[in-house]
Amino acid sequence: MSADLTPSRAATIPERPSLDGLEDKWGRVWAEQQTYAFDRAKALEGSRAEVFSIDTPPPTASGSLHMGHVFSYTHTDCMARYKRMVGLNVFYPIGWDDNGLPTEKRVQNYYGVRGDASLPHDPSFVPPHRGDAKSLRAGDAMPISRQNFIELCDELTVEDEKAFESLFRRLGQSFDWTISYRTIDDHSRATAQQAFLRNLARGEAYQAEAPGLWDVTFQTAVAQAELEARDYPGAYHRVAFHLGDGGAGTEPVYVETTRPELIPSVVALIAHPDDERYAGLFGSTVRSPLFGVEVPVVAHPLAEMDKGAGIAMCCTFGDLTDVIWWRELQLPTRSVITRQGRIQAEVPAWIASGPGAGLFAELAGKTVHAAREAVVAALRESGDLDGEPRATQRKANFYERGEKPLEIVTSRQWYIRNGGRDAALNDKLVGQGQSVDFHPPFMRARYSNWVTGLNGDWLVSRQRFFGVAIPVWYPLDAEGEPVWDRPIVPSEESLPVDPVTQAPDGYEESQRGRAGGFIGDPDVLDTWATSSLSPQIAAGWRRVDEDGAVTTDPLFDKVFPMDVRPQGHDIIRTWLFATIVRAYYEHGTAPWRNAAISGWILDPERKKMSKSKGNVVTPEDVLREHSADAVRYWAASGRLGTDAAYDVGQMKVGRRLAIKVLNASKFALSFGDVRADADLAAMVTDPLDRALLAGLADVIEKATAGFESWDYTRSLEVTETFFWTFCDDYLELVKDRAYGANVDDAAAASARATLRLALDSLLRLLAPFLPYVTEEVWSWWHEGSVHLTSWPTADEVRLAGEPADPAMLGAVGAALATVRKSKSEAKLSMRAEVAHIVLGGPESLLDHVRAGESDLRAAGRITGSLDYVPAQTWTASDVELIPVEKPKPQA
Repeated sequence: MSADLTPSRAATIPERPSLDGLEDKWGRVWAEQQTYAFDRAKALEGSRAEVFSIDTPPPTASGSLHMGHVFSYTHTDCMARYKRMVGLNVFYPIGWDDNGLPTEKRVQNYYGVRGDASLPHDPSFVPPHRGDAKSLRAGDAMPISRQNFIELCDELTVEDEKAFESLFRRLGQSFDWTISYRTIDDHSRATAQQAFLRNLARGEAYQAEAPGLWDVTFQTAVAQAELEARDYPGAYHRVAFHLGDGGAGTEPVYVETTRPELIPSVVALIAHPDDERYAGLFGSTVRSPLFGVEVPVVAHPLAEMDKGAGIAMCCTFGDLTDVIWWRELQLPTRSVITRQGRIQAEVPAWIASGPGAGLFAELAGKTVHAAREAVVAALRESGDLDGEPRATQRKANFYERGEKPLEIVTSRQWYIRNGGRDAALNDKLVGQGQSVDFHPPFMRARYSNWVTGLNGDWLVSRQRFFGVAIPVWYPLDAEGEPVWDRPIVPSEESLPVDPVTQAPDGYEESQRGRAGGFIGDPDVLDTWATSSLSPQIAAGWRRVDEDGAVTTDPLFDKVFPMDVRPQGHDIIRTWLFATIVRAYYEHGTAPWRNAAISGWILDPERKKMSKSKGNVVTPEDVLREHSADAVRYWAASGRLGTDAAYDVGQMKVGRRLAIKVLNASKFALSFGDVRADADLAAMVTDPLDRALLAGLADVIEKATAGFESWDYTRSLEVTETFFWTFCDDYLELVKDRAYGANVDDAAAASARATLRLALDSLLRLLAPFLPYVTEEVWSWWHEGSVHLTSWPTADEVRLAGEPADPAMLGAVGAALATVRKSKSEAKLSMRAEVAHIVLGGPESLLDHVRAGESDLRAAGRITGSLDYVPAQTWTASDVELIPVEKPKPQA
């Protein structure tokens, strides 16, 4: 290749290169010139193999980005930049995940409001706060209508997205900002609703009245993937159940429970079929304490013989095991806890005629905690509590964002089949994961383990406001009751729809809630049910043409299945799996070829950084302090799948590297011009120069192999190591020769040509990691962007003729370091002349030093005799140094 440094280009090299201002300068240029734009026309004309498409994670637009985002998004951006440089048309969209609980919580806290579906819309509503509420209790939040609440959600997410975009641009993310979406915009909502309606039509989506996990704080159903097991303080209560015959002197059956408040809902006592202690009781009945309800004693293998008394009461419902027992043993349903987390108001029929009716009336409306205390007091008084409660730590299920243990309540919800109840489907979805290349590979096991361990279908309905509405209505019969199994669905052309505010075709709004009319489904889809369609949303799976017909963008087949899904390992069970489920149903294939899984960012105590733990660091401040290139260096130093520490020291190393790129490049380009039409490779004749380029060829091959194997950290490592050798050894050794002082022109030309060849390749190798400084230096002597030029190849710097040995540069560099060490030990300047020196070094390398002796003499100021002796390590002996004379002060 050829390169030049004409006087006009040389004039663009700043007097004092600096990192300051580079983000603003080049950010504006990239935006104005659309440097990273995806070429749609080229993609449509070309083959799928010419495109590299990325299913970019849409960050949740609620608050601010954190260093985990910086870490993982930098990984993806490095790969995007590499693929662009190897000639692929990179489809790199950006989306924002607006809907869901995090957004609603932020809106509640920011504005001091809460949604109330019973209130009318107020078009002139002004919220009481705008981020200035210091400490707002839930009870102090102002109730507002559903529509007013949604408007505030939309308003705040737009502002958050602006801040996110600003930070991503400063970080140097090479998104195509013209391909963006919001999961709450019309296109995304219509896409999510269309996919759901097709799931429904094919029988993959269904609704059911069933027990499910419920968060009493957020008043919403919770899916299995959103569970988090936490330690929770409790107490064992040894409670007596009395045998059904009630004979005098008969010993009761003792059960140890941490939830005595659920005794009113007990439907059976269950022991292991092999437990001899209770074998004689199977098939008999016992009466519950306080309430006298007769329940059977049955066997089931999930009962734990070594836990407590070995026999458990099955309540409907206390935990997930109760649900399994209830389903498999076909037990009755006797729920007493409401969605509000309180005991129901009405005395249930199975208690009303028994001895505990009065007690239940006292429990009605109490919280779970208050009901527990009341039941324990009654058990003491009746004598059915054996001893006092024993404190314990138990595992309880929490919603991952919740603060109270989940309850299990019966409600009507929507589900999508995901293999949790279908072994054949489960096997197929595990197989879909096998078709994806995970990076690192061991992450595939996390996917497979999650799928095979599912025990229920995907719960996709949520009792929230800000989300994609479930697009169905229900007809009301003559008595005004919903006909649940005959949902009214809209046409795909009419999407998106909001059943709460719109009437279905064939009905008038006046018929809402009236007998013979309709009601709209009030729920929204789980946020994952929308973001699981990120490939379809970004790539145009749903498009409406000029005539209003629903079609698919022809681009879709050029980018789908996508080449890579980058994401964190903690959402393999949610986002990754859900996306595979939706793609399998709609397209019969996995949605991408690769899954690049990032680790977490840990604080100095090796704990995951998260907002909930209060140990996050604001990226904006870090970028300002260290520079975007320095922060990207830290991020790129962390391998896929591996948790990494937040390390300011590593950022300082990256900043030092970025500054060195500026300064070393200016130094390398300062030695003089070469002809604009010169064949640089042909000009390289000196052995040391050839050795440098031979080493660079090896580095290019290794860096390329690193990217191709998704190990871009290795690419950075080998490039950085060589760059420092280039600066510390090569530049020092050849600077005198490059200036052309006391040497023939060919030798100087060889050095200058080598400097340009090497710098040209090094800038391109570093460009994915340090986009700002490499773009800056590239502009000093090249037209166009370094990020749109080609990735270097080994052939560019591999010279004709006998191959050079890359070890030569290291050998001559080690010899120079030995000379300089002698001067340092003598406390003399590096400019001191060497009148005599004997260099010792490995015999296999001494010939390399002899071949580069002229550069060694110039760099080491060796003006006298230089002898060599074989040695195990590099040494200097018989050294005679001539100090530099300091100029005498003027009289």
